[in-house]
Amino acid sequence: MSRAEPKPRHLPGVVTCHTRLDVATREQAFTDITRQIRDWIGAAQLADGVVTLFIRHTSASLVIQENTDPDVQRDLIDWLGDLAPEKRQWRHSLEGPDDMPAHAKAAITSPSLSIPVIDGKMALGQWQAIYVVEHRSQRHQREVIVTYVGTCEA
Repeated sequence: MSRAEPKPRHLPGVVTCHTRLDVATREQAFTDITRQIRDWIGAAQLADGVVTLFIRHTSASLVIQENTDPDVQRDLIDWLGDLAPEKRQWRHSLEGPDDMPAHAKAAITSPSLSIPVIDGKMALGQWQAIYVVEHRSQRHQREVIVTYVGTCEA
C-alpha cells in the first residue's frame, strides 16, 4: 500500500519569512533573546501565526523560562551541571572536558521552540522569556534561525 504525498497548498494571505540571530553567549549561562525576536516581529509587521526558533549547535539549546528572578537561571545551570558533570568519565573528549557534558545538557533541553504570534505579539506568559542556554565553559557565538509562518498586518 502506498501513501499519497501531501500536496502543498497556497493559502491566500499567508507568508513565511525568516532571519538569523547571531548571539554572543557567556559561559554556562542563559542569554535572553526575547527582545530581538519581538523587535523583528514588529519590524516585519507580522500579525497572526507561529514563530519557530532553531539553534544550529549541539552544545547549546533554547528554552522558555522565568524572566524575573535570575536565581532560577542559576539553579537550572547548577542542576544541569549535576546531571552532566565534567568530572564524569566521558568517552568523547576531543574538544575538551566541557564538550560532552554540553552535548548531554543540550540533549535533555531543546534545539527548537515554537511560539504563537497573536495580533503581532508573541503569546508568552507574563513571566516567560526566550533564552539561548550556553552549555560550554567558554563564551561562544551562536546562531539561531527564526522562521515565521502566518499573516502580516494590512
